[in-house]
Amino acid sequence: MMAEGANVRAAVLLLILLCVLLQRSGAIWLSLPASGTKCVSEEIQNKIVVLADYVVITDDHVHPTPTISAKVTSPYGNTLHHKENATHGQFAFTTTEGGNYLACFWVDGQNPGGGDISVNIDWKMGIAAKDWESVARKEKLEGVELELRKLEGAVEAIHENLLYLKSREAEMRVVSETTNAQVAWFGIMSLGICILLSVSQIWYLTRYFQKKKLI
Repeated sequence: MMAEGANVRAAVLLLILLCVLLQRSGAIWLSLPASGTKCVSEEIQNKIVVLADYVVITDDHVHPTPTISAKVTSPYGNTLHHKENATHGQFAFTTTEGGNYLACFWVDGQNPGGGDISVNIDWKMGIAAKDWESVARKEKLEGVELELRKLEGAVEAIHENLLYLKSREAEMRVVSETTNAQVAWFGIMSLGICILLSVSQIWYLTRYFQKKKLI
């Protein structure tokens, strides 16, 4: 019985560890210059929840905290978040199209302290962005049941990501095959044009030499 209990605990710990490893989240640090824009991009598939918090970090306690502007756009250029004169903010959305999502940040006006400004971005996607506390309260889950539910969500996310990668690979294969076909036709046309030019040049030179009675 003790061995079985130890095995169960080990299995639960393994599941929890796997669930933690499968969550996609991470902090990003950006150093914004006094002028110019810095962006971060992430390739995200369709129907994925994205949640991010950003905050200006400064060690200057003399001058006021500088403000920044933030703008998030979709792969087709749709604005999903735009905020100005902010020292912190948050954006959240569910993707409606697959591709590269772009988050850009720049300094508003002048930085009274001078130098670059550090911005911390806590970016979460998919299962990592899900509010598991609300899920646990709604479905009355706790302990192992909640961790198993997280693991189930992680497995579904991995399956969806694999399907997305498969579809992207198919799209890239089609593009590659189309490009190869176009290059082949271009090569054949170029070769044909070169042959025609060579024949026409030989014909012209032959007629020229015959008129000059050189041959």
